[in-house]
Amino acid sequence: MFHKTQRLLLRPSWIEDAPAIAAGIGEQAIVRNLATAPWPYGLADAERFAGRPQDPRLPHFLIHLPGEGVIGSVGFGQDDSEVEIGYWIARAWWGRGFATEAARALVALAPILGHRRLVAGHFLDNPASGKVLRKAGFRPTGRRLRRHSAARGTHAELAEYELPLVCSHGPAELPQAA
Repeated sequence: MFHKTQRLLLRPSWIEDAPAIAAGIGEQAIVRNLATAPWPYGLADAERFAGRPQDPRLPHFLIHLPGEGVIGSVGFGQDDSEVEIGYWIARAWWGRGFATEAARALVALAPILGHRRLVAGHFLDNPASGKVLRKAGFRPTGRRLRRHSAARGTHAELAEYELPLVCSHGPAELPQAA
């Protein structure tokens, strides 16, 4: 599956993308904010990531900036029975709205894929991710959870967010691009 936003192309990963993935995610400041990525993160980890099978209901994408290449990743995942979103952006591209644009694209795709509710979270020491989630339409649930971070090698406190996509009056209004 491919998806185009105003500035980005969201596309599947291929094994040839592994060096770009490893270069983009391969610093502790990025990996420590993800639940499943190990630290250190090397080429073999990127190859495993690029080779993951796609679940048609839970696709994951590389974030490709035309003229620049791979600048991050965004996708759906399953946490227990909940559908969640996750993302990362290479440090050189922080602060330019790319994470928000990619997250909004997932929110727009979710009802098409049959999802009625999305969840997400961020480790408390990563408040920038909370801003991305709010801009994408998520709202804090007020719950704090402990979630394992492979890169940290321990559990860390996570702020939980939710986004209902369907209500009794029809689809929820989706956030507009800024």
